[in-house]
Amino acid sequence: MAITRQSGSRRARVRVLVLALLSFAAFLAGCGDSTGPTTPATPAPPAVSAPTPDAIARYRVSFDATWSAATHPNMAPGNPHFSGLVGATHRAGYRLWEMAGTASNGIEAMAERGAKSPLDAEIAGAMALGRVERFLSGGGIALSPGSVSLEFDIGIEHAFVTLVSMLAPSPDWFVGVSALSLMDNGDWVDEIVVELSVYDAGTDSGTTFNAADKDTIPREPIALVTTPPLATGGSAPPIGSFTFRRVQS
Repeated sequence: MAITRQSGSRRARVRVLVLALLSFAAFLAGCGDSTGPTTPATPAPPAVSAPTPDAIARYRVSFDATWSAATHPNMAPGNPHFSGLVGATHRAGYRLWEMAGTASNGIEAMAERGAKSPLDAEIAGAMALGRVERFLSGGGIALSPGSVSLEFDIGIEHAFVTLVSMLAPSPDWFVGVSALSLMDNGDWVDEIVVELSVYDAGTDSGTTFNAADKDTIPREPIALVTTPPLATGGSAPPIGSFTFRRVQS
């Protein structure tokens, strides 16, 4: 019986050893699927939210004219001045005027006489069609150098501005901006400064400041003035600037 007990004890030890080996093998098999220590995932950077612009912004445009005999000495008139500001806030696709385009009757009257009519009627017509939101009308500069400013509201659906003023005396020369966006990267800009060149409306063929009226038929495309008396060597110094600055409404 002692031998039997010994035999049974040996078998028990063998059984325990086999179970231990099987458990260890299972453990190794499980570890075999691992490629190494787990590296914690790097958290994704927080999403940058797009700006949410105000539905309506308020701006002040300052027209600072520098035109004088000192800046443009050739045949300089004794009374350099600018007519009252006129324009609109509007949608992207609307054009009251543009380079290489043909001047409307309203642009002709503004550029030749400094008149705001019939330009105001043209803007009113575009307003009725939803292309224009606001008509802009401001003062002029009685003697240049000088300055004048105008405040206006502008809506997010009509975030472009067009503004003009006649350079006087002149046949049909004017300054201005056409379809200038006051938004950038999805939000209202704080400030934009535009140096002003002089444009020829293409409606009068006079070549000097005080030239007699001489209608251009047919009208020529609107173009930069690149000839005397304002220009020398094919280019003219800026006549001033528009500064569009956002203000608290």
